[in-house]
Amino acid sequence: MSITPPTLATAPAPTTNPLREGLRIERTPAPCAMVIFGASGDLTHRKLMPALYDLAVERLLPAGFSIVGFARQDMSTSVFRAHMRDAVTQYARRAPLDEAIWDSFAAGLTYVRGDFTDVHAYDALVAELERLDRERGTLGNRLYYLATPPEFYGPIAENLGRCGLQHGPAGSWQRLIVEKPFGHDLNSARTLNNTINSIFDEQAVYRIDHYLGKETVQNILAFRFANGIFEPLWSRQYVDHVQITVAESLGVEGRGGYYEHAGAIRDMVQNHMMQLLSLIAMEPPIELAADPVRDEKVKVLRAVRPIQPALTHRFTVRAQYDRGFVHGSEVVGYRDEERVAADSTTDTYVALKLFLDNWRWAGVPFYLRTGKRLPKRVTEVAIQFKRAPHLLFHADTAEPMEPNVLALGIQPNEGISLKFAVKVPGPTMQLRSVNMAFNYGSAFNITSPDAYERLLLDAMLGDSTLFTRRDEVEQAWRIVDQIVAGWETAPVTELPTYAAGTWGPQAADRFMQDDGRAWRQP
Repeated sequence: MSITPPTLATAPAPTTNPLREGLRIERTPAPCAMVIFGASGDLTHRKLMPALYDLAVERLLPAGFSIVGFARQDMSTSVFRAHMRDAVTQYARRAPLDEAIWDSFAAGLTYVRGDFTDVHAYDALVAELERLDRERGTLGNRLYYLATPPEFYGPIAENLGRCGLQHGPAGSWQRLIVEKPFGHDLNSARTLNNTINSIFDEQAVYRIDHYLGKETVQNILAFRFANGIFEPLWSRQYVDHVQITVAESLGVEGRGGYYEHAGAIRDMVQNHMMQLLSLIAMEPPIELAADPVRDEKVKVLRAVRPIQPALTHRFTVRAQYDRGFVHGSEVVGYRDEERVAADSTTDTYVALKLFLDNWRWAGVPFYLRTGKRLPKRVTEVAIQFKRAPHLLFHADTAEPMEPNVLALGIQPNEGISLKFAVKVPGPTMQLRSVNMAFNYGSAFNITSPDAYERLLLDAMLGDSTLFTRRDEVEQAWRIVDQIVAGWETAPVTELPTYAAGTWGPQAADRFMQDDGRAWRQP
């Protein structure tokens, strides 16, 4: 007797093997409704709706799954469905659009118009959710997604509480997904946490960082803890230093108003880079479950050595991009971007040297760098190992010996490479460094799911492993606030600049050279 998992009514029959089918049943959440606040925005259009449709194609959504768009824009449900069809057609991973699956998926799409701050607008939302419970069997299970500007996070949570939408029928669940940025500094993050936790229990709050949904980021855990080869070397005894690079070729792309208040330190370091740091440096958790994993990540952030204000210049570099060429096209400097002050001192490039004061990593520097208008978009973690204690081959090497480097490519080239020395064929003992590389795409011959697919499914399932906990967010802000405070003790009227299309300012190169090291060029 075969078992058919719950699915959207018109989804096609499965074509996968029984093992895959069993995994699908295990990963199918209970019936639920998802409310997207800010449903008319770019995030919904480019990421959320395509990801949800792709989950429908994979038959991972439950029967009766429903989506309620909530926004201030005046439109009908039919218009909303038409907009979402355009979004799926343009951005979904599974192309072309499957008409049968789309019709079934779209049947669960509705729209409610309302102002986020007007509690009376939520009356229509309550009525719509109750209708979905009756007609589509969503059982009172609700997922609230805050895809709005950050200033509305608190008011939306409070209005959900005033309408009683943080609770439901006995046995049901209600969860809140909050996008980044989560606060502007430690104090604002704590205030927002207090507001949200006064309405939703911490276990029901899912602070999303899409980096954690990337397959290659999750594979950091698999690579470290599933392989007996590398984990014994993952410490101060063998590692010389670690480099984490998050480079973007784009500029601020019309977000000058936001970026002026954030800069690279808040836009990238506080969230994405702290997540990568914690995954690379964490201790093995007792199990791959939400709290054990997040406990170990928080320990890493707590171990980051504070940078005293007077020493900030020794451990940080910041700069701003100037006019230059990216991918062969001339681009303007940051100060010439829209909604950017002509005398702006906002950082678009940041390099840091951090130390972790714990047993595993004592004395090992972690170099972090991120910037806009760099030569290409790339995210990489590189672990450079210490050189052999006694080099036997220095007299006859074909080229200067390079240290062993293990590089984890996060995007866009998703893979792992290991640099090591080999003998060049011939009668003499000449050595050369070579790379042994693994590429996810060619190895598995499949397209990796979008990060939002994994994260949305996990939120429906109640698995918060890949979401950040309150104390994790606050610890990351503690690190950033200390750095920003150091910068503010010695304010500047001009930042070092770097030409767009280059790898950053000369000060960043000297930053590494002073330590006898150099940045990798991913």
